[in-house]
Amino acid sequence: MAVLEFKNVSKGFGEGTAKTDVLKDINLSVQEGEFLVLLGFSGTGKTTLINLMAGLEMPTKGEVTYRGAPITGPGPERGVIFQSYSLMPWLTVNGNVQLAVDTMFPKMSKAEKQAKVDHYVKMVGLSHATTRRPAELSGGMRQRVNVARALAMDPEMLLLDEPLSALDALTRANLADEIESIWDADKKTCVLITNDVDEAILLADRIIALNPDGTLGDEFKVNIPRPRDRGEMNHHEGFKKLRIAVTKYLMDVGIEAKVEGSKILPDVTAIHNVPKAQADVQAEGSQRTDKYLEFSQLHKIYPTPKGPLTVVEDFDMKLNKGEFISLIGHSGCGKSTVLTMAAGLNDISKGVINLDGRGVVGADPERAVVFQSPNLFPWLTAKENVAIGVDKVYPKASQAERQDVVEYYLERVGLGDSMDKQASELSNGMKQRVGIARAFALSPKLLLLDEPFGMLDSLTRWELQEVLMEVWDRTKVTAICVTHDVDEAILLADRVVMMTNGPQATIGKIVDVDLPRPRSRKALLEHPDYYAYRQEVLDFLEEYEHGAKPKPKPAKAIAAE
Repeated sequence: MAVLEFKNVSKGFGEGTAKTDVLKDINLSVQEGEFLVLLGFSGTGKTTLINLMAGLEMPTKGEVTYRGAPITGPGPERGVIFQSYSLMPWLTVNGNVQLAVDTMFPKMSKAEKQAKVDHYVKMVGLSHATTRRPAELSGGMRQRVNVARALAMDPEMLLLDEPLSALDALTRANLADEIESIWDADKKTCVLITNDVDEAILLADRIIALNPDGTLGDEFKVNIPRPRDRGEMNHHEGFKKLRIAVTKYLMDVGIEAKVEGSKILPDVTAIHNVPKAQADVQAEGSQRTDKYLEFSQLHKIYPTPKGPLTVVEDFDMKLNKGEFISLIGHSGCGKSTVLTMAAGLNDISKGVINLDGRGVVGADPERAVVFQSPNLFPWLTAKENVAIGVDKVYPKASQAERQDVVEYYLERVGLGDSMDKQASELSNGMKQRVGIARAFALSPKLLLLDEPFGMLDSLTRWELQEVLMEVWDRTKVTAICVTHDVDEAILLADRVVMMTNGPQATIGKIVDVDLPRPRSRKALLEHPDYYAYRQEVLDFLEEYEHGAKPKPKPAKAIAAE
Protein backbone atom coordinates (compact mmCIF):
# COMPACT_ATOMS: atom_id res chain seq x y z
CA MET A 1 0.00 0.00 0.00
CA ALA A 2 1.28 3.47 -0.92
CA VAL A 3 1.78 5.72 2.12
CA LEU A 4 3.03 8.79 0.29
CA GLU A 5 2.43 9.72 -3.34
CA PHE A 6 3.56 12.39 -5.82
CA LYS A 7 1.12 12.97 -8.67
CA ASN A 8 2.58 14.98 -11.60
CA VAL A 9 4.45 17.23 -9.18
CA SER A 10 6.63 20.11 -10.37
CA LYS A 11 8.37 22.68 -8.19
CA GLY A 12 9.92 25.95 -9.29
CA PHE A 13 11.31 29.01 -7.56
CA GLY A 14 11.15 32.65 -8.64
CA GLU A 15 8.89 34.42 -11.12
CA GLY A 16 8.84 35.12 -14.87
CA THR A 17 12.24 35.03 -16.58
CA ALA A 18 13.94 34.47 -13.20
CA LYS A 19 11.93 31.29 -12.56
CA THR A 20 13.95 28.10 -12.04
CA ASP A 21 12.29 24.70 -12.32
CA VAL A 22 13.88 22.37 -9.78
CA LEU A 23 11.58 19.32 -10.07
CA LYS A 24 9.53 18.34 -13.13
CA ASP A 25 6.61 15.95 -13.49
CA ILE A 26 7.43 13.72 -10.52
CA ASN A 27 5.28 10.61 -10.13
CA LEU A 28 6.33 8.53 -7.14
CA SER A 29 4.75 6.09 -4.66
CA VAL A 30 6.41 5.19 -1.35
CA GLN A 31 5.13 1.88 0.03
CA GLU A 32 4.30 1.09 3.67
CA GLY A 33 7.41 -0.18 5.51
CA GLU A 34 9.70 0.46 2.52
CA PHE A 35 13.25 1.82 2.74
CA LEU A 36 13.51 4.06 -0.33
CA VAL A 37 16.76 5.81 -1.26
CA LEU A 38 16.88 8.81 -3.60
CA LEU A 39 20.31 9.23 -5.14
CA GLY A 40 21.63 12.16 -7.14
CA PHE A 41 24.20 14.88 -7.74
CA SER A 42 24.13 18.22 -5.94
CA GLY A 43 21.55 20.52 -7.51
CA THR A 44 19.20 17.75 -8.72
CA GLY A 45 16.43 18.78 -6.32
CA LYS A 46 16.89 16.04 -3.70
CA THR A 47 16.31 18.37 -0.73
CA THR A 48 13.35 20.06 -2.44
CA LEU A 49 11.80 16.61 -2.91
CA ILE A 50 12.12 15.75 0.79
CA ASN A 51 10.84 19.22 1.79
CA LEU A 52 7.70 18.51 -0.27
CA MET A 53 7.30 15.17 1.56
CA ALA A 54 7.73 16.93 4.91
CA GLY A 55 5.24 19.67 4.00
CA LEU A 56 7.88 22.38 4.36
CA GLU A 57 7.26 23.44 0.76
CA MET A 58 4.25 23.19 -1.53
CA PRO A 59 4.33 22.03 -5.17
CA THR A 60 4.00 24.56 -7.99
CA LYS A 61 1.98 21.97 -9.89
CA GLY A 62 0.48 18.59 -8.97
CA GLU A 63 -0.22 17.07 -5.56
CA VAL A 64 1.67 15.31 -2.76
CA THR A 65 -0.53 13.07 -0.57
CA TYR A 66 0.00 11.15 2.69
CA ARG A 67 -2.38 8.20 3.16
CA GLY A 68 -4.57 9.69 0.43
CA ALA A 69 -4.90 13.19 1.94
CA PRO A 70 -3.06 16.21 0.46
CA ILE A 71 -0.02 17.36 2.48
CA THR A 72 -0.63 20.96 3.53
CA GLY A 73 2.20 21.37 6.05
CA PRO A 74 4.47 19.53 8.50
CA GLY A 75 2.92 16.71 10.54
CA PRO A 76 4.00 14.54 13.48
CA GLU A 77 3.56 11.40 11.39
CA ARG A 78 6.55 12.49 9.23
CA GLY A 79 9.78 12.88 11.20
CA VAL A 80 12.60 14.73 9.42
CA ILE A 81 16.35 14.38 10.06
CA PHE A 82 18.36 17.05 8.25
CA GLN A 83 22.03 17.22 7.28
CA SER A 84 22.58 20.03 9.82
CA TYR A 85 21.89 19.21 13.44
CA SER A 86 19.78 22.25 14.49
CA LEU A 87 20.05 21.40 18.19
CA MET A 88 19.32 23.87 20.99
CA PRO A 89 22.86 24.79 22.14
CA TRP A 90 21.82 25.55 25.73
CA LEU A 91 20.11 22.16 26.25
CA THR A 92 21.81 18.86 27.09
CA VAL A 93 21.47 15.68 25.01
CA ASN A 94 18.53 14.64 27.18
CA GLY A 95 17.10 18.17 27.08
CA ASN A 96 17.08 18.30 23.27
CA VAL A 97 15.26 14.96 23.03
CA GLN A 98 12.93 15.91 25.93
CA LEU A 99 11.89 19.05 24.04
CA ALA A 100 10.56 16.93 21.18
CA VAL A 101 8.75 14.56 23.56
CA ASP A 102 7.15 17.46 25.49
CA THR A 103 5.93 18.99 22.22
CA MET A 104 4.48 15.77 20.84
CA PHE A 105 3.11 14.17 24.01
CA PRO A 106 2.01 17.01 26.35
CA LYS A 107 -0.41 14.76 28.30
CA MET A 108 2.09 11.97 28.93
CA SER A 109 3.24 11.55 32.55
CA LYS A 110 6.69 12.78 33.56
CA ALA A 111 7.90 9.23 34.21
CA GLU A 112 6.67 8.01 30.79
CA LYS A 113 8.35 10.96 29.06
CA GLN A 114 11.64 10.24 30.84
CA ALA A 115 11.43 6.56 29.88
CA LYS A 116 10.87 7.55 26.24
CA VAL A 117 13.85 9.93 26.27
CA ASP A 118 16.07 7.30 27.93
CA HIS A 119 15.00 4.65 25.42
CA TYR A 120 15.93 6.64 22.31
CA VAL A 121 19.10 8.17 23.75
CA LYS A 122 20.23 4.62 24.57
CA MET A 123 19.20 3.42 21.09
CA VAL A 124 21.65 5.85 19.45
CA GLY A 125 24.44 5.00 21.92
CA LEU A 126 24.54 8.25 23.91
CA SER A 127 23.60 7.07 27.44
CA HIS A 128 27.11 8.07 28.59
CA ALA A 129 26.65 11.67 27.35
CA THR A 130 23.16 12.61 28.56
CA THR A 131 24.30 15.76 30.41
CA ARG A 132 26.58 17.13 27.69
CA ARG A 133 25.59 20.11 25.56
CA PRO A 134 26.01 20.18 21.74
CA ALA A 135 29.26 22.17 21.95
CA GLU A 136 30.80 19.26 23.92
CA LEU A 137 29.83 16.66 21.30
CA SER A 138 31.53 15.51 18.09
CA GLY A 139 29.73 15.90 14.75
CA GLY A 140 28.72 12.24 14.82
CA MET A 141 27.32 12.52 18.35
CA ARG A 142 25.33 15.65 17.45
CA GLN A 143 23.78 13.83 14.53
CA ARG A 144 22.90 10.92 16.85
CA VAL A 145 20.99 13.38 19.07
CA ASN A 146 19.19 14.55 15.93
CA VAL A 147 18.22 10.94 15.13
CA ALA A 148 17.10 10.25 18.74
CA ARG A 149 14.99 13.41 18.76
CA ALA A 150 13.21 12.49 15.51
CA LEU A 151 12.58 8.92 16.71
CA ALA A 152 11.26 10.09 20.10
CA MET A 153 8.44 11.87 18.26
CA ASP A 154 7.38 8.37 17.18
CA PRO A 155 6.68 9.24 13.52
CA GLU A 156 5.13 6.73 11.13
CA MET A 157 7.64 7.75 8.48
CA LEU A 158 11.26 8.90 8.66
CA LEU A 159 12.57 11.40 6.12
CA LEU A 160 16.36 11.57 6.12
CA ASP A 161 18.00 14.42 4.19
CA GLU A 162 21.68 13.46 3.82
CA PRO A 163 22.01 12.93 7.62
CA LEU A 164 25.44 11.31 7.30
CA SER A 165 27.17 13.53 4.75
CA ALA A 166 29.04 15.75 7.23
CA LEU A 167 30.55 12.79 9.11
CA ASP A 168 33.84 10.92 8.72
CA ALA A 169 33.68 7.52 7.00
CA LEU A 170 33.79 5.38 10.16
CA THR A 171 31.13 7.40 12.05
CA ARG A 172 29.04 7.49 8.88
CA ALA A 173 29.16 3.69 8.53
CA ASN A 174 28.28 3.14 12.20
CA LEU A 175 25.32 5.54 12.10
CA ALA A 176 24.06 4.05 8.82
CA ASP A 177 24.07 0.62 10.51
CA GLU A 178 22.11 2.08 13.45
CA ILE A 179 19.52 3.69 11.15
CA GLU A 180 19.02 0.33 9.43
CA SER A 181 18.61 -1.53 12.73
CA ILE A 182 16.07 1.10 13.93
CA TRP A 183 14.14 0.78 10.65
CA ASP A 184 14.27 -3.02 10.90
CA ALA A 185 13.06 -3.04 14.52
CA ASP A 186 10.14 -0.61 14.07
CA LYS A 187 9.42 -1.30 10.38
CA LYS A 188 8.92 2.42 9.82
CA THR A 189 8.69 3.70 6.29
CA CYS A 190 12.01 5.42 5.46
CA VAL A 191 13.05 7.78 2.67
CA LEU A 192 16.78 8.56 2.62
CA ILE A 193 18.48 11.12 0.40
CA THR A 194 22.16 10.45 -0.19
CA ASN A 195 24.90 10.86 -2.78
CA ASP A 196 26.74 7.69 -1.68
CA VAL A 197 26.12 4.64 -3.88
CA ASP A 198 27.45 2.07 -1.36
CA GLU A 199 25.31 3.55 1.41
CA ALA A 200 22.26 3.40 -0.87
CA ILE A 201 22.81 -0.28 -1.72
CA LEU A 202 23.42 -1.25 1.91
CA LEU A 203 20.23 0.41 3.16
CA ALA A 204 17.65 0.42 0.37
CA ASP A 205 14.85 -1.83 -0.82
CA ARG A 206 14.66 0.43 -3.85
CA ILE A 207 16.97 3.11 -5.27
CA ILE A 208 15.69 5.88 -7.54
CA ALA A 209 18.17 8.16 -9.30
CA LEU A 210 17.42 11.85 -9.74
CA ASN A 211 18.42 13.35 -13.07
CA PRO A 212 20.17 16.76 -13.29
CA ASP A 213 17.13 18.19 -15.16
CA GLY A 214 14.85 17.61 -12.13
CA THR A 215 13.10 14.49 -13.41
CA LEU A 216 13.13 11.03 -11.83
CA GLY A 217 15.64 8.68 -13.39
CA ASP A 218 16.01 4.91 -13.42
CA GLU A 219 14.83 2.72 -10.58
CA PHE A 220 16.98 -0.07 -9.15
CA LYS A 221 15.54 -2.85 -6.96
CA VAL A 222 17.94 -4.08 -4.24
CA ASN A 223 17.31 -7.81 -3.84
CA ILE A 224 20.31 -8.51 -1.60
CA PRO A 225 19.23 -10.37 1.58
CA ARG A 226 19.35 -8.53 4.91
CA PRO A 227 21.21 -8.03 7.15
CA ARG A 228 23.81 -6.73 4.69
CA ASP A 229 27.38 -6.79 5.91
CA ARG A 230 29.59 -3.94 4.71
CA GLY A 231 32.67 -6.19 4.55
CA GLU A 232 30.99 -9.01 2.64
CA MET A 233 29.79 -6.58 -0.03
CA ASN A 234 33.26 -6.67 -1.57
CA HIS A 235 32.67 -10.34 -2.53
CA HIS A 236 28.94 -10.33 -3.23
CA GLU A 237 28.23 -10.61 -6.98
CA GLY A 238 24.79 -9.01 -6.65
CA PHE A 239 26.31 -6.01 -4.88
CA LYS A 240 29.05 -5.64 -7.50
CA LYS A 241 26.58 -5.80 -10.42
CA LEU A 242 24.25 -3.27 -8.80
CA ARG A 243 27.17 -0.97 -7.96
CA ILE A 244 28.28 -1.02 -11.61
CA ALA A 245 24.73 -0.42 -12.91
CA VAL A 246 23.99 2.51 -10.55
CA THR A 247 27.45 4.07 -11.04
CA LYS A 248 27.20 3.85 -14.84
CA TYR A 249 23.76 5.43 -14.85
CA LEU A 250 24.77 8.33 -12.60
CA MET A 251 27.97 9.00 -14.54
CA ASP A 252 26.16 8.89 -17.88
CA VAL A 253 23.45 11.35 -16.83
CA GLY A 254 25.47 13.52 -14.45
CA ILE A 255 29.01 13.87 -15.72
CA GLU A 256 29.24 15.94 -18.86
CA ALA A 257 31.46 14.98 -21.74
CA LYS A 258 34.98 16.28 -21.22
CA VAL A 259 35.51 19.83 -22.42
CA GLU A 260 38.16 19.79 -25.10
CA GLY A 261 38.53 23.56 -25.12
CA SER A 262 39.92 25.85 -27.79
CA LYS A 263 43.20 26.95 -26.17
CA ILE A 264 46.54 25.42 -27.11
CA LEU A 265 49.21 25.25 -24.43
CA PRO A 266 52.03 27.60 -25.44
CA ASP A 267 55.61 26.35 -25.59
CA VAL A 268 56.84 28.01 -22.40
CA THR A 269 58.98 26.55 -19.62
CA ALA A 270 58.48 27.20 -15.91
CA ILE A 271 61.48 28.70 -14.14
CA HIS A 272 61.99 25.60 -11.98
CA ASN A 273 62.17 23.39 -15.08
CA VAL A 274 64.99 25.39 -16.71
CA PRO A 275 68.32 23.56 -16.22
CA LYS A 276 70.40 25.17 -13.45
CA ALA A 277 67.80 27.88 -12.97
CA GLN A 278 67.81 27.26 -9.23
CA ALA A 279 70.65 27.26 -6.76
CA ASP A 280 71.62 23.64 -6.12
CA VAL A 281 70.06 23.54 -2.66
CA GLN A 282 71.21 20.49 -0.71
CA ALA A 283 69.60 19.47 2.56
CA GLU A 284 71.95 18.00 5.11
CA GLY A 285 72.76 14.40 4.24
CA SER A 286 71.01 14.53 0.84
CA GLN A 287 72.55 13.05 -2.25
CA ARG A 288 71.45 12.47 -5.80
CA THR A 289 69.70 9.13 -6.17
CA ASP A 290 68.46 7.02 -9.05
CA LYS A 291 64.87 7.96 -8.21
CA TYR A 292 63.11 11.23 -9.01
CA LEU A 293 61.63 11.63 -5.54
CA GLU A 294 62.98 10.04 -2.37
CA PHE A 295 61.82 10.11 1.23
CA SER A 296 64.70 8.84 3.36
CA GLN A 297 64.30 8.02 7.08
CA LEU A 298 61.85 10.89 7.41
CA HIS A 299 60.80 11.87 10.95
CA LYS A 300 58.50 14.55 12.33
CA ILE A 301 58.88 15.28 16.03
CA TYR A 302 56.92 17.93 17.94
CA PRO A 303 57.99 19.25 21.35
CA THR A 304 55.30 18.85 24.04
CA PRO A 305 55.20 19.59 27.79
CA LYS A 306 55.62 15.84 28.37
CA GLY A 307 58.60 15.56 26.04
CA PRO A 308 59.13 15.00 22.29
CA LEU A 309 56.22 13.45 20.38
CA THR A 310 57.20 11.51 17.24
CA VAL A 311 54.28 11.76 14.81
CA VAL A 312 56.01 10.15 11.80
CA GLU A 313 59.11 7.98 11.97
CA ASP A 314 61.32 6.15 9.47
CA PHE A 315 59.15 7.00 6.48
CA ASP A 316 61.08 5.60 3.48
CA MET A 317 59.73 5.76 -0.06
CA LYS A 318 61.07 6.18 -3.59
CA LEU A 319 59.11 7.38 -6.63
CA ASN A 320 59.89 7.34 -10.32
CA LYS A 321 59.25 10.45 -12.39
CA GLY A 322 55.62 10.53 -13.50
CA GLU A 323 54.44 8.10 -10.83
CA PHE A 324 51.15 8.66 -8.97
CA ILE A 325 51.02 7.55 -5.32
CA SER A 326 47.99 7.46 -3.01
CA LEU A 327 48.68 7.81 0.71
CA ILE A 328 45.95 6.29 2.88
CA GLY A 329 45.37 5.55 6.57
CA HIS A 330 43.13 6.41 9.50
CA SER A 331 42.82 9.94 10.92
CA GLY A 332 45.92 10.99 12.84
CA CYS A 333 48.33 8.65 11.01
CA GLY A 334 50.52 11.48 9.70
CA LYS A 335 49.49 11.43 6.01
CA SER A 336 49.09 15.20 5.80
CA THR A 337 52.25 15.70 7.89
CA VAL A 338 54.28 13.81 5.27
CA LEU A 339 52.63 15.84 2.50
CA THR A 340 53.28 19.23 4.14
CA MET A 341 56.93 18.26 4.69
CA ALA A 342 57.18 17.40 0.98
CA ALA A 343 55.60 20.78 0.18
CA GLY A 344 58.20 22.54 2.36
CA LEU A 345 55.43 23.93 4.59
CA ASN A 346 56.46 21.84 7.60
CA ASP A 347 60.07 21.48 8.78
CA ILE A 348 61.67 18.03 8.58
CA SER A 349 62.82 16.92 12.05
CA LYS A 350 65.14 14.18 10.80
CA GLY A 351 65.87 12.52 7.46
CA VAL A 352 65.59 14.05 4.00
CA ILE A 353 63.31 14.50 1.01
CA ASN A 354 65.07 14.68 -2.37
CA LEU A 355 63.28 15.91 -5.49
CA ASP A 356 65.10 15.72 -8.81
CA GLY A 357 68.44 15.52 -7.02
CA ARG A 358 67.88 18.47 -4.68
CA GLY A 359 66.88 18.49 -1.07
CA VAL A 360 63.46 19.95 -0.29
CA VAL A 361 63.90 23.16 1.72
CA GLY A 362 60.99 25.60 2.15
CA ALA A 363 57.97 26.14 -0.08
CA ASP A 364 58.52 26.46 -3.82
CA PRO A 365 56.17 26.56 -6.86
CA GLU A 366 58.01 23.51 -8.20
CA ARG A 367 55.89 21.67 -5.61
CA ALA A 368 52.23 22.61 -6.14
CA VAL A 369 49.67 21.78 -3.44
CA VAL A 370 45.90 21.31 -3.73
CA PHE A 371 44.32 21.39 -0.26
CA GLN A 372 40.87 20.20 0.86
CA SER A 373 39.81 23.84 0.82
CA PRO A 374 41.06 25.60 -2.34
CA ASN A 375 42.06 28.89 -0.58
CA LEU A 376 41.07 31.26 -3.38
CA PHE A 377 40.96 35.04 -3.14
CA PRO A 378 37.17 35.59 -3.14
CA TRP A 379 37.33 39.03 -4.78
CA LEU A 380 39.37 37.76 -7.76
CA THR A 381 37.99 35.87 -10.74
CA ALA A 382 38.86 32.23 -11.41
CA LYS A 383 41.27 33.43 -14.12
CA GLU A 384 42.96 35.96 -11.80
CA ASN A 385 43.37 33.34 -9.05
CA VAL A 386 45.23 31.02 -11.42
CA ALA A 387 47.25 33.88 -12.97
CA ILE A 388 48.90 34.81 -9.63
CA GLY A 389 51.15 31.74 -9.70
CA VAL A 390 51.55 31.65 -13.47
CA ASP A 391 53.00 35.18 -13.59
CA LYS A 392 55.72 34.13 -11.14
CA VAL A 393 56.81 30.85 -12.70
CA TYR A 394 56.91 31.98 -16.36
CA PRO A 395 58.88 35.27 -16.08
CA LYS A 396 60.15 35.07 -19.68
CA ALA A 397 56.74 34.34 -21.24
CA SER A 398 54.70 37.12 -22.83
CA GLN A 399 51.47 38.29 -21.20
CA ALA A 400 49.49 36.58 -24.00
CA GLU A 401 51.33 33.27 -23.45
CA ARG A 402 50.70 33.39 -19.70
CA GLN A 403 47.03 34.11 -20.37
CA ASP A 404 46.89 31.07 -22.66
CA VAL A 405 48.39 28.86 -19.93
CA VAL A 406 45.72 30.06 -17.47
CA GLU A 407 42.84 29.60 -19.90
CA TYR A 408 44.11 26.23 -21.16
CA TYR A 409 43.97 24.64 -17.70
CA LEU A 410 40.68 26.31 -16.72
CA GLU A 411 39.16 24.84 -19.89
CA ARG A 412 40.69 21.45 -19.06
CA VAL A 413 38.88 21.38 -15.68
CA GLY A 414 35.56 22.36 -17.29
CA LEU A 415 35.49 26.06 -16.36
CA GLY A 416 35.71 27.52 -19.86
CA ASP A 417 32.40 29.37 -19.35
CA SER A 418 33.07 30.46 -15.75
CA MET A 419 36.66 31.71 -15.75
CA ASP A 420 35.59 35.36 -15.47
CA LYS A 421 33.35 34.73 -12.45
CA GLN A 422 34.55 35.84 -9.02
CA ALA A 423 35.57 33.00 -6.70
CA SER A 424 32.80 34.05 -4.30
CA GLU A 425 30.22 33.22 -7.01
CA LEU A 426 31.48 29.66 -7.56
CA SER A 427 30.17 26.45 -5.95
CA ASN A 428 32.53 24.38 -3.79
CA GLY A 429 33.09 21.95 -6.66
CA MET A 430 33.93 24.80 -9.06
CA LYS A 431 36.33 26.36 -6.54
CA GLN A 432 38.17 23.07 -6.25
CA ARG A 433 38.42 22.93 -10.05
CA VAL A 434 40.14 26.33 -9.92
CA GLY A 435 42.53 24.93 -7.30
CA ILE A 436 43.37 21.97 -9.55
CA ALA A 437 43.84 24.24 -12.61
CA ARG A 438 46.10 26.55 -10.57
CA ALA A 439 48.29 23.63 -9.47
CA PHE A 440 48.72 22.18 -12.99
CA ALA A 441 49.30 25.64 -14.49
CA LEU A 442 52.47 25.97 -12.37
CA SER A 443 53.94 23.06 -14.39
CA PRO A 444 55.24 21.60 -11.11
CA LYS A 445 57.82 18.88 -10.68
CA LEU A 446 55.65 17.44 -7.90
CA LEU A 447 51.88 17.70 -7.43
CA LEU A 448 50.69 17.25 -3.83
CA LEU A 449 46.98 16.68 -3.17
CA ASP A 450 45.74 16.76 0.44
CA GLU A 451 42.22 15.27 0.53
CA PRO A 452 41.39 17.43 -2.52
CA PHE A 453 37.79 16.22 -2.76
CA GLY A 454 37.12 15.60 0.95
CA MET A 455 34.64 18.48 1.34
CA LEU A 456 32.58 17.55 -1.72
CA ASP A 457 29.66 15.15 -2.09
CA SER A 458 30.63 11.79 -3.51
CA LEU A 459 29.17 12.37 -6.97
CA THR A 460 30.92 15.73 -7.43
CA ARG A 461 34.04 13.92 -6.21
CA TRP A 462 33.66 11.35 -9.02
CA GLU A 463 33.41 14.14 -11.54
CA LEU A 464 36.55 15.89 -10.30
CA GLN A 465 38.47 12.60 -10.10
CA GLU A 466 37.74 12.15 -13.81
CA VAL A 467 38.91 15.73 -14.43
CA LEU A 468 42.09 15.16 -12.39
CA MET A 469 42.90 11.90 -14.22
CA GLU A 470 42.30 13.48 -17.61
CA VAL A 471 44.61 16.43 -16.91
CA TRP A 472 47.22 14.24 -15.16
CA ASP A 473 47.22 11.89 -18.15
CA ARG A 474 48.26 14.83 -20.36
CA THR A 475 51.01 16.08 -18.03
CA LYS A 476 52.22 12.86 -16.28
CA VAL A 477 53.38 15.02 -13.35
CA THR A 478 54.75 13.09 -10.36
CA ALA A 479 51.94 13.15 -7.80
CA ILE A 480 51.05 12.16 -4.23
CA CYS A 481 47.42 12.20 -3.09
CA VAL A 482 46.38 11.91 0.56
CA THR A 483 42.92 10.37 0.88
CA HIS A 484 40.57 8.48 3.21
CA ASP A 485 38.65 7.03 0.27
CA VAL A 486 39.69 3.50 -0.74
CA ASP A 487 38.08 3.68 -4.20
CA GLU A 488 39.72 7.07 -4.87
CA ALA A 489 43.12 5.72 -3.77
CA ILE A 490 42.95 2.78 -6.21
CA LEU A 491 41.40 4.78 -9.04
CA LEU A 492 44.14 7.41 -9.09
CA ALA A 493 47.33 5.60 -8.12
CA ASP A 494 50.10 3.42 -9.49
CA ARG A 495 50.77 2.43 -5.87
CA VAL A 496 48.66 2.73 -2.72
CA VAL A 497 50.85 3.42 0.32
CA MET A 498 49.16 2.54 3.62
CA MET A 499 50.27 4.16 6.87
CA THR A 500 50.09 2.68 10.35
CA ASN A 501 48.31 4.54 13.15
CA GLY A 502 50.05 7.44 14.89
CA PRO A 503 51.97 8.48 16.84
CA GLN A 504 55.19 6.98 15.41
CA ALA A 505 53.32 6.31 12.17
CA THR A 506 55.23 4.78 9.29
CA ILE A 507 54.53 2.82 6.09
CA GLY A 508 52.67 -0.39 6.89
CA LYS A 509 52.08 -1.79 3.43
CA ILE A 510 52.35 -0.84 -0.26
CA VAL A 511 50.01 -2.22 -2.92
CA ASP A 512 51.03 -1.99 -6.59
CA VAL A 513 47.93 -1.14 -8.65
CA ASP A 514 48.43 -2.83 -12.02
CA LEU A 515 45.32 -1.50 -13.76
CA PRO A 516 45.31 -0.05 -17.29
CA ARG A 517 45.50 3.70 -17.95
CA PRO A 518 43.84 5.95 -18.90
CA ARG A 519 41.37 4.94 -16.20
CA SER A 520 37.68 5.59 -15.71
CA ARG A 521 35.55 4.60 -12.74
CA LYS A 522 33.15 2.64 -14.97
CA ALA A 523 35.95 0.57 -16.54
CA LEU A 524 37.64 -0.12 -13.20
CA LEU A 525 34.48 -1.43 -11.56
CA GLU A 526 34.33 -4.09 -14.28
CA HIS A 527 38.03 -5.03 -14.11
CA PRO A 528 38.53 -8.53 -12.62
CA ASP A 529 41.37 -7.36 -10.30
CA TYR A 530 39.69 -4.22 -8.95
CA TYR A 531 37.93 -5.80 -5.98
CA ALA A 532 41.06 -7.78 -5.03
CA TYR A 533 43.00 -4.49 -4.69
CA ARG A 534 40.06 -2.98 -2.80
CA GLN A 535 39.97 -5.91 -0.36
CA GLU A 536 43.72 -5.68 0.26
CA VAL A 537 43.43 -2.01 1.27
CA LEU A 538 40.24 -2.58 3.31
CA ASP A 539 41.87 -5.49 5.19
CA PHE A 540 44.80 -3.27 6.16
CA LEU A 541 42.54 -0.42 7.30
CA GLU A 542 40.35 -2.82 9.29
CA GLU A 543 43.44 -4.17 11.05
CA TYR A 544 44.29 -0.62 12.17
CA GLU A 545 40.70 0.48 12.92
CA HIS A 546 39.84 2.05 16.30
CA GLY A 547 43.44 3.09 16.96
CA ALA A 548 44.96 -0.40 16.99
CA LYS A 549 48.73 -0.60 16.51
CA PRO A 550 49.66 -3.94 14.91
CA LYS A 551 53.37 -4.34 14.38
CA PRO A 552 54.25 -3.16 10.85
CA LYS A 553 56.75 -4.92 8.64
CA PRO A 554 60.26 -3.42 8.61
CA ALA A 555 60.29 -0.33 6.40
CA LYS A 556 63.20 -1.67 4.33
CA ALA A 557 61.18 -4.73 3.39
CA ILE A 558 58.34 -2.71 1.91
CA ALA A 559 59.92 0.47 0.49
CA ALA A 560 59.74 0.28 -3.29
CA GLU A 561 63.12 0.06 -4.91
